[in-house]
Amino acid sequence: MPTATISPLGFPEAVLPESARQLRLDVRDFLDEERARGTVLGRPDSWLAGWDPAFTRRLAERGWVGMALPTEYGGAGRGFLERYVVIEDLLAAGAPVSAHWVSDRQAGPSILQHGTEEQRRFFLPRIAAGKCFFSIGMSEKSSGSDLASVRTRAERTADGWRLTGTKMWTGGAHANDYAIVLARTEEAEDKHAGLSQFIVDLRAPGVRIEPIHLMSGEHRFNAFHLEGVHVPEAMLLGQQGDGWKQVTGELAFERSGPERYLSTFPLLVSLLRELDQRAMTAEQLTQVGILTARLHSIRQLSLGVAAALDAGASPDTQAALVKDLGTRLEGALVDSVRSILPTPADPHATPGSHAELLAFALLHSPGYTLRGGTNEILRGIITRGLEQHR
Repeated sequence: MPTATISPLGFPEAVLPESARQLRLDVRDFLDEERARGTVLGRPDSWLAGWDPAFTRRLAERGWVGMALPTEYGGAGRGFLERYVVIEDLLAAGAPVSAHWVSDRQAGPSILQHGTEEQRRFFLPRIAAGKCFFSIGMSEKSSGSDLASVRTRAERTADGWRLTGTKMWTGGAHANDYAIVLARTEEAEDKHAGLSQFIVDLRAPGVRIEPIHLMSGEHRFNAFHLEGVHVPEAMLLGQQGDGWKQVTGELAFERSGPERYLSTFPLLVSLLRELDQRAMTAEQLTQVGILTARLHSIRQLSLGVAAALDAGASPDTQAALVKDLGTRLEGALVDSVRSILPTPADPHATPGSHAELLAFALLHSPGYTLRGGTNEILRGIITRGLEQHR
């Protein structure tokens, strides 16, 4: 039987399994311990900017990395809704989860679905243990939203493949272990055909990683150059030529999670703390209420995608809708916070102060509607999906 639990947004919910109630309490106890340790700082964009492998390993020891992976591969076998409970509270708290984020969110499920048994046995237990970190090798200089136009090529050799090309905006490539790379393996009239995925060792000869710095000066992204990199045959992920189908399925994991609407949630928490120290006006209360209502609505959509993934569906259209609505809200939340309580954004203010968190969120805000596919492209996906269901 379902039970009523309280989400980080403060709403009762009855859509999660019974086990979710205790799981939430366990996660919150863990977060209290980590706050005392000084590792959870309540920062925006923690799934992108919060790199802490030691924190990841402590999560993994509790079975909270690779939660949806089967136990035979080192996972917890708990499903996407229970995983949702864990990552929702972690993100709402601004916990540093970026080290394992891609591995847990999409590399693990993709290898589970498309990988060989040898790949599953090698990678999945390491992912679940918080000891193997992945990057995404999709976008290129002229192939971001138009992903099917990638120019990275994979040519057959006597004992595998030779990859040549450059991937852009490859998060964490300077620190991670592997990347799942989309490359063209054959020419085809339909540009969506002839693409394949490969698991590439980021320390292999011929891999050159060039930093891309954000406006804040942070080094989160990279240009990832593949200069004739040898990839063994055993590291082809899935079937040759199935790359596009695999990538679009993978994007359902990438686009639908709570990170698509909770990146700036810690800033809202900071605002409420500031307002709690003074009398809140009726107008301020109304604006906070509108933000909270929008957050709750998008959360319900995101939960629906997690439930669909648990049921074995591939909810690409619903995931695109979550990403479009969620990332627009992330930017609107920053603007609304500035309107509700005008505060100078100051990146040099006391760490964790409202002024410093506001500056951090502002500097990251240009990427909210870009990463994971631009909103314009997503609306095309949504439109096509709706037309198919007419």
